[in-house]
Amino acid sequence: MTPRRAERGIDALLPAEIAEKAEAVGAEKTRLDPVTLVVLAMLAGAFIALGALFATTVLAGAHGAVPYGISHFLAGLAFSLGLILVVVGGAELFTGNTLMVMAWAGGKVGLAEMLRAWAIIYVGNLVGAVATALLALLAGQYLLADGEIGARALAIAETKATLPFGRALFLGILCNVLVCLAVWLALGARSTSDKILAILLPVAAFVAAGFEHSVANMYFIPFGLFIRLWAPASFWTGIGATPADYADITWFGLVANLVPVTIGNVVGGGVLVGAVYWFVYLRKRGG
Repeated sequence: MTPRRAERGIDALLPAEIAEKAEAVGAEKTRLDPVTLVVLAMLAGAFIALGALFATTVLAGAHGAVPYGISHFLAGLAFSLGLILVVVGGAELFTGNTLMVMAWAGGKVGLAEMLRAWAIIYVGNLVGAVATALLALLAGQYLLADGEIGARALAIAETKATLPFGRALFLGILCNVLVCLAVWLALGARSTSDKILAILLPVAAFVAAGFEHSVANMYFIPFGLFIRLWAPASFWTGIGATPADYADITWFGLVANLVPVTIGNVVGGGVLVGAVYWFVYLRKRGG
């Protein structure tokens, strides 16, 4: 028989207990009122955007000066700020909430309830991320380091906006496997420091490996677009480029990225993590 948490003192939850907790938490979230849910989702979009801003800053000037793996690993550690703020600070992130599939599979919520919660959270994440991108532009943060931060932001946005559908889909699957495993580990943690440590490496891994996160892209592509549209001439002179060099960074490019990446994130988190763990630990309850 699985030992209970109280009998183990300060030990973290065992996997079967994490599964029960994830199922219960998912059910609770679907019953939050829409206003609360959308505000928490906007916070999560902003938090992930701050992590993305941090990662972009870390990468500025690294091309050709620091090996790819090292620079992107450091950027991944920086990006983990976003998920740390979501988990510890309290917010609702679409990608992590694909684990709601466990509550649906266990009969704790209906399909319509789950999809409604996902839709509200997704829209809230989008608003929060785009608003943060606009704030970063107005603050002129991209002008720092002689425009190297802006140049890196444009390069990131261009790469994401031009990804082929199939690659974006599978990169999205791989990304949310790691994100949901980070959330899964954090659910089993006992303390704030435990949660932070549980999040760091899975998030650093997906960033270093170049996987695709839908909510992060809600910041990366709009930020690049805002720079392309509104950066002053002095910025373009400083980086030796023109707006025409980044013509693929458009609202259409954002949608073309988000569609396959979002589908991939749902498959990676909802099926390959949530559904698998429900099958392993919860299916025999007769629920």
